[in-house]
Amino acid sequence: MARARSGDRDAFGQLAALTIGRLDAAARLIIRDRERARDVVQETLVRAWRSLPTLRNPERFEGWVRQLLVRACIDELRRMRRHVVEIELTDLHQPAVADSATLVADRDALRRAFRWLDPEQRSLVVLHYYLDLPLVEAAEALEMPVGTAKSRLHRARGTLRAALDADERIDRPSLEGRLA
Repeated sequence: MARARSGDRDAFGQLAALTIGRLDAAARLIIRDRERARDVVQETLVRAWRSLPTLRNPERFEGWVRQLLVRACIDELRRMRRHVVEIELTDLHQPAVADSATLVADRDALRRAFRWLDPEQRSLVVLHYYLDLPLVEAAEALEMPVGTAKSRLHRARGTLRAALDADERIDRPSLEGRLA
């Protein structure tokens, strides 16, 4: 860390290599577009490199970079608000395997439900549920009090639940009509 803070690019590269996988996964889940997510990760690492000398607590490097990433993701989502984007949900803890029809349908329903979340809610859901961050750390990454994060997460779950319920009601009659 000391070498990176003094301008050693190789040392910073080593630090970035330790976090890039989680940064990329978070950005892909929040942004819902692989290429834009990569751009946001790259932009985040450039910002981190330029701002590294101002980092007050070097032990918090990963949390600090995560915070930069979340801000960059929210900025990107605001820029692309009018564009329809697809989400690719991947389980970070399980290797990729062939999907069954049910898993594909569930993933598609969740992708559609994610569209109803605003950027902050989506970021909070990704940080807490997909990256397994404690709510305190997720709130810190979004620069909000823990109580606010709890209420927004509650609202996000309600929005997802309502969207999934509505999606199920819409799909069931069409499925039943095809089966009859």
